[in-house]
Amino acid sequence: MLSYSFKTLWNRTYMFVGPLWLVLVYFIWASGQLGTLQDQVVFLSVVVPGFILTYISGFIIEKWHKNKKTRAAANGQ
Repeated sequence: MLSYSFKTLWNRTYMFVGPLWLVLVYFIWASGQLGTLQDQVVFLSVVVPGFILTYISGFIIEKWHKNKKTRAAANGQ
């Protein structure tokens, strides 16, 4: 059983993954593969919202799971 709440564990995970993600993005950025300004804009417009969406989706999934458990308990399952 988990000794912390989901929110605590999710935030700690992102505190660990965030800097690693930033290093990966920096390596890609500095590699020279993004040659034009358009390439850089597309890269950032996918990476930044993707990181944020992944973070938020954890809380959406947790809420969905709690609602599902509540409905199951109300139905006597």
